[in-house]
Amino acid sequence: MSTDYQQARIALGARLRELRTEAGLTVRALAAECGWAPSKISKLENGKQTATPADLDAWAMGVQRPESAEELKGRLAGLESTYRSWRRQLAGGHRAVQDAIGAQHQRTRSFRGFTASVIPGIFQTPEYARSVLSRYAELHGVVRDIEAGVTSRLRREEGLYSPEKRYHVLLWESTLHVRICSPAVLADQLDRLMSINGLSTVEQRRQDPSRGPDQSARRQW
Repeated sequence: MSTDYQQARIALGARLRELRTEAGLTVRALAAECGWAPSKISKLENGKQTATPADLDAWAMGVQRPESAEELKGRLAGLESTYRSWRRQLAGGHRAVQDAIGAQHQRTRSFRGFTASVIPGIFQTPEYARSVLSRYAELHGVVRDIEAGVTSRLRREEGLYSPEKRYHVLLWESTLHVRICSPAVLADQLDRLMSINGLSTVEQRRQDPSRGPDQSARRQW
């Protein structure tokens, strides 16, 4: 799943949450209106599950805003278009995708990012990157050139040592615990993050998931 795709899903979830709160409904109240488990509401709002058109119809009716269904479906169509584009790119292999991203990095001086589940590629160790790309390959049915993709991704790390570049990254705390790789690989990855945090070009902040957005627990680590 691409970063653009996930960000689009998160944006759709934020809009769904906005409609629910404007209607004065709690998660449980809307779940009851839609006939769903409360966990489904939370997953959709937090970008952890992709809504279906039927879900969006039910949501619009549940918040008493049936006219919003078309807007929501438009957002979903854009999200699905992004996903199809990503699959087409990945069909050409990991290296092609990573090279394209690398070209963008070369032209960029200031990077700002947020991640809720995976350590950003620019900070990854070879073993962690290999685990991530292997998961993508398994998900999309693409198994070739993983090693070439890893090599291309790691090449972007040269930017971390360039005085002309700045990286501002917010990590959701759960990112540090997701087992997308083995415990040993994750431990090495966390050690890598600690060493990167000492670079003058990098500012990393952690968001504590146990606290809401209005009680910011961001702190440099």
